[in-house]
Amino acid sequence: MKIWKGIAAAAALSLGLSAPAARAETGVTDSEIKIGGAHDLSGIFAPFSVPAVKAAQLYFDEINAAGGVHGRKITYTVEDHGYQVPKAVQAANKLINRDGVFAMLLSLGTPHNIAMFKLMEPKGVPNVSPLTAARQMVDPPAPWKFAGTAAYFDAVKATTEYMAAEQGSKTFCLMYLPTDFGVEIQQGLIDGAAASGTSYGVETKHKPDETDFSGALGKIREGGCDTVGLALGVSQVINVIATANKLGMSDLKFLLSSAGFHTVVAKGLAGQGVMGGVYAGAGWQDLEARLSDPAVAGWVKSYTEATGEKFPGTGALLGRSAAELMVRALEAAGPDLTRENFIKAMEGLSYDDVVAGSMVSMSPENHVAATSIYVSAVENGSWKLIKTIE
Repeated sequence: MKIWKGIAAAAALSLGLSAPAARAETGVTDSEIKIGGAHDLSGIFAPFSVPAVKAAQLYFDEINAAGGVHGRKITYTVEDHGYQVPKAVQAANKLINRDGVFAMLLSLGTPHNIAMFKLMEPKGVPNVSPLTAARQMVDPPAPWKFAGTAAYFDAVKATTEYMAAEQGSKTFCLMYLPTDFGVEIQQGLIDGAAASGTSYGVETKHKPDETDFSGALGKIREGGCDTVGLALGVSQVINVIATANKLGMSDLKFLLSSAGFHTVVAKGLAGQGVMGGVYAGAGWQDLEARLSDPAVAGWVKSYTEATGEKFPGTGALLGRSAAELMVRALEAAGPDLTRENFIKAMEGLSYDDVVAGSMVSMSPENHVAATSIYVSAVENGSWKLIKTIE
């Protein structure tokens, strides 16, 4: 596989080849480090998991080809839960208790991660950059919990306040999955509306496999809503907004969390004739908007050449970002790798994440890798950054 000579190669050059220590740690041998991930490869959030796994694996392949981390190759084992909590628990049980992974990386889903915590906590298995921005990923605090970006709650609350102050939003409503994920978006909207002196009105609850949103949008219209928060699956987000447009509700604005801040959403809406009126608050910046940066363009080129895809998109961005975070911490932990010194290494990381467009900085008191919030809006099939909130 062709190794991109930019970011990944620079990281690879820094990897030491010291002889591994004799001390044994779960998931670590003289030649291998086992990492696990429980993903949605076949459900409503597959547009995040599938490319995230692909991008992370490509990065690990590059690191392994350059000698690995302190002479050890990374093996990333992934299980599919299809966005079903019981299957997520089964996947985690296999990865942790049968496969004996050193850490979990990029596991998708809020209720899914929360359920898997019961297996991680007794053994102190590090949970790194899960594909969810729920506050529960680091709250209550635990040495083994590490989030990748700003929480859904913080980003949605800040974006709600922005919408009220700068986009004229006066009445916020919500269409959501009544899960831990949906409830966090709900609370962000409620608190953001209260902080900005605006109203919070109609709520409609939905199922992960729901496809007809006409009735719910009728309730939204009757409720006098001008801005609707969405905490739904990726295809559902596109469906709702496109349906609203077809029903003549083109003046309605939509507010998405980072779970809806996806290249697929912007492109899918353009295909349905929706070119604007959609906003999102997330902990990273869109790739397409930053292609003028040579480092970003270099990684995009590397990814597309390796996969044959036209563009990496948001899931791939998150996968690549998390994989670099993992490798940097493994390198900083040194050749005598234990979960204890890996956690200390994570708490000392500080670097510019070029691919995600954010600054990583952690400490013993802060286990959130990047805390900046980026508010973006859909414009003609692409996301455009309109405000950064530190």
